[in-house]
Amino acid sequence: MHIIDGILSPEWCIVWYILATVFVLVGAREISKNRKINPTYMSLVGLLGAAIFVISVWHIPVPVTGSCSHPVGTPLAAIIIGPFPTVVISAIAIFFQTFLGHGGITTIGANTFSMGIVGTFTGFLTFWSLRKGGASIWLSAGMGGLIGDLMTYVTAAFELSIALHPSNLWTWWAAFTIGYLPTQIPLAILEFGFTA
Repeated sequence: MHIIDGILSPEWCIVWYILATVFVLVGAREISKNRKINPTYMSLVGLLGAAIFVISVWHIPVPVTGSCSHPVGTPLAAIIIGPFPTVVISAIAIFFQTFLGHGGITTIGANTFSMGIVGTFTGFLTFWSLRKGGASIWLSAGMGGLIGDLMTYVTAAFELSIALHPSNLWTWWAAFTIGYLPTQIPLAILEFGFTA
């Protein structure tokens, strides 16, 4: 998911930055509001930010994609503190991971979009839908982790294919997605377990 500098064209880097910024601003406002209501909220936000950083810093390179696979941790955080605040702490974690050679400064927007927005919201909505349907909390959370994890990589594959091969988008999207699967399916199962 950590797309490195030099892979995406400048225009796509800008598009993903703009989209990510909108969600980060909404999340920052929600964090500020929740902090006023409950000052201990920030401790939980900080703890989950550190958890996302640690969980998503373990990576396995995926040669076909010019990227890597790893668990994401964002569905877990979204279930606990909400999806918009999770976008903010994801963006911060992704920023600091650039100093460890994961991702890049120009791709923070794209990486935040795939992991911090799509992974977060699909994981949270899966959890919420299953809970509303009567599923147990552990199954709902586990499925949220699994789906959020996999959707992060489906989105990263889309970001790569639309930037690199827009004339043959569907073929390359499928190819990049398949490139992620051998490493990502076991990691998604792991994410099911620790999110549950």
